[in-house]
Amino acid sequence: MSATILTNARIRTMDPVRPRAGALLIRDGRIAALGTTEEIAALAPKGAKRIDAHGALVLPGFQDAHIHLLSGGTDLATAAPLYEAVNLADLLSRVAAHATRTPDLPLILGAGWQPGIFTDADLTAEAIDPATGGRPAVLYDSSFHNACLNTAALTMAGIGPGTSDPPNGHIVRYPSGRPTGMLHEEAIPMALSRLPHLSDAHHLQGLRAGQAHANAHGITGVLDPCITDLEARIYAMAVARGDLTLRVTGAARIAPQDTPETALARLTALRAAHPGPDFHVQSAKFFMDGVFENRTAACHAPYADAQGGNAPCMFSQDQTVALMTALDAARFQIHAHVIGDAALTRVLDGLEAARAANGAWPAAHQLAHLQLTAPGDFAHLAALGMANIQPLWARYDPKIPDIALDMIGPERLLLTYAFRRMLDQGAGFCLSSDWPVSTLNPFEIIETAITRQARQAETPGPPFLPDEALTVAECVEGYTAQAARACWRETFTGRLSPGFSADLILLDQDIFACPTTKISDTKVLLTLFKGQPVHSA
Repeated sequence: MSATILTNARIRTMDPVRPRAGALLIRDGRIAALGTTEEIAALAPKGAKRIDAHGALVLPGFQDAHIHLLSGGTDLATAAPLYEAVNLADLLSRVAAHATRTPDLPLILGAGWQPGIFTDADLTAEAIDPATGGRPAVLYDSSFHNACLNTAALTMAGIGPGTSDPPNGHIVRYPSGRPTGMLHEEAIPMALSRLPHLSDAHHLQGLRAGQAHANAHGITGVLDPCITDLEARIYAMAVARGDLTLRVTGAARIAPQDTPETALARLTALRAAHPGPDFHVQSAKFFMDGVFENRTAACHAPYADAQGGNAPCMFSQDQTVALMTALDAARFQIHAHVIGDAALTRVLDGLEAARAANGAWPAAHQLAHLQLTAPGDFAHLAALGMANIQPLWARYDPKIPDIALDMIGPERLLLTYAFRRMLDQGAGFCLSSDWPVSTLNPFEIIETAITRQARQAETPGPPFLPDEALTVAECVEGYTAQAARACWRETFTGRLSPGFSADLILLDQDIFACPTTKISDTKVLLTLFKGQPVHSA
């Protein structure tokens, strides 16, 4: 029987029965007791490992309930990072250098170009061909809802003037009808299915990179919101090998062409094959709309910029009701991507119909992103689901123009990332990152949730709707107890309580006491997962 005692700590347990302690005892990967340093020292069995926290803050391990862990880690291992590219020459230089470094990869990958800097007009196959040569190349934007292919990739994917747009996808074209190379939404997986694939070894390498990155920031549990056969296979391989250093919950993607029968058959098989506890599939992922940046966000009123227009929801009302009612009846959580206010209303209507048909149950249905909320939907959200929010986006970006705000317009501005209003209406909530869309660093995210600004080192602009700010206590709850609820792990994680998994983090400063603008500087000194160190500074 292995044992560890952690002493001389300032432990915030997130357990309302015993919110604080000075020490704890771990036996066989679980919390066995909490108390003062003296009390726990007296309980320590012979040979117990001892960790002196030297007065540091200790919290439950953080859980990120909307993070693309495998794809983000694979990007770390195999893709050119384009997040900081400021112009086309800079982007091409980064892509060319990466192509030279990775001659053995079957295709050239890049990730992170900013839609506020690059547009459909200036990022084309012809523009990126000089940096990529004859190898197929796919360069994703920071949202991963847009991708530019080079000529070799377009040719290999068979995308030409006669290729039709897939449902909920768009091939950007010149006036002649010839594809430019830019793809939106569902046109991307259509192309990828015809291109060379990375090997399982590449993906396992990526998973290791993603886990290490997450563990270093105090993350011991995740919800991956886009499980396909690939993700299911790689996570299952990691479980079989004993390689997971955090827990993974999965939301399996629902396609617009799915019927209740096909969706239930696929998800039921995935749930049976991956029952947990370290990797389990328990939810159904709906992309109800796209993003403002490529004009696929579904809104009740037209976009407010000069171009105007709007986009439909990606599932019809009848589809939404039928699918969500069937999945809810089978006790799957619904996890929905909603950017525009019409997308949110559509999902809430589906959840309301499901509840009317099936009755209420503790599903903790997830509404993710919530960039724009119609006034009447705040109470509706509180009654039907949890707000799965990414507070890092609720700020004026100091470098990148936010074209979404022009499309939202001044009349709807106060309804943008209105997180305080959601919580005050009684909505359940959790914090998450959507990495690799943006950083997974919880402390940067927490700081912005409180300040509604970029970090001081980034020369921030004014706060973005500061009345919508959260508190540090709410943020920590959103990363621990509430995130565990979102992941269906609240019975054994999210708190430091007897019987719970010994997943905890030790920080270099007290984020409850330090200046708010210093929270983002926080470093994780130690991360324990099941009582074992998975990160040590």
